[in-house]
Amino acid sequence: MTICSEFVPDPSTNPAHGMRPRGSVVDIFCGAGGLSHGFRLEGFRIAAGIDIDEGCRYPFEFNNRAPFVRKDVASLDPIEVSQLFFRDEPKVLVGCAPCQPFSTYNQGIDDPKWKLVGVFARLIAETRPDIVSMENVPRLVDFQGGAIFEDFLLALRNCGYSISYKIAFLPDYGVPQARSRLILLASRHGRITLPDPTCESSDYPTVDSAISGLPPLAAGATDVSDPLHQASRLSARNLARIRQARPGGSWKEWPESLVADCHRRERGKNYLSVYGRMRGDRPAPTITTQFFGFGNGRFGHPTQDRGLSLREGALLQSFPASYSFVPPGMRVHFKALGKMIGNAVPVTLARQIARSIQHHISGVGL
Repeated sequence: MTICSEFVPDPSTNPAHGMRPRGSVVDIFCGAGGLSHGFRLEGFRIAAGIDIDEGCRYPFEFNNRAPFVRKDVASLDPIEVSQLFFRDEPKVLVGCAPCQPFSTYNQGIDDPKWKLVGVFARLIAETRPDIVSMENVPRLVDFQGGAIFEDFLLALRNCGYSISYKIAFLPDYGVPQARSRLILLASRHGRITLPDPTCESSDYPTVDSAISGLPPLAAGATDVSDPLHQASRLSARNLARIRQARPGGSWKEWPESLVADCHRRERGKNYLSVYGRMRGDRPAPTITTQFFGFGNGRFGHPTQDRGLSLREGALLQSFPASYSFVPPGMRVHFKALGKMIGNAVPVTLARQIARSIQHHISGVGL
């Protein structure tokens, strides 16, 4: 298959083939396609994904059988966006504006990316899709005193949208990751409800349930059957550290000779998760764009002496095990793929959002 900007979807490969289409989806800030893939698995037709990162073209197009449009969302023409939707189907505009400006990891407020939430609002106002879904970090709600989020809500209400939103704890929705996300749904056709939790704390998905089926791997090694199941190398010192690390423990339990200089300083004493191992019997911590580095957080494998592989990070983001991120034979770049995977909307969460939208579409007779 040739992957290019003129990609033409094959209807026979879409789960909706042979049934009434559930809706036409355009994914803004689509990244590697996690949000779109959840909708596709629930029977929606993916019309297109839009992102500025060319590296996302292959995973988006290959896994979602839909065209990728490389463009800065800030420069998008609303007419162009409107023309991407399939005709005679409910139009669903989804997106996750880059969340780094609102993350607790980013202490500054001068990142121009925060303005992309306003860009998303403008596209909604000028294209008037039937339904809108936005997913982001919880901090967006009160970032800069809540002004950015309130402006977004006001823009949608002025266009006649009914809005629902909440902060969702992802294990409640079947994602093996202890993080929370903001979910917003809006409709021009009446009240729309948010997805209900699917799991209770007693049956939360765990790290082990997500990754234990993968072959064992040494630090710096690559699984011959899956190039994405590849772990970063560890220095001799970090190998000694991870051998001392207890799942769920901290560097405070190590011999003094292994403690990093940064942790000896007053400020560093509170960073207990760095150089930590995950617990296999609990959901993972937040998968960041640097999850593949043992020293970047609690990203040590629960039992093996290494950090997480790229495939393990993708599974903890609830991508299917078969999800392809690079063309066969192409070199795997940790930094680029780590960013793609860490920035993605978890596929399982996307499926829950898609089901809620489908329930609304059926209820209002679209």
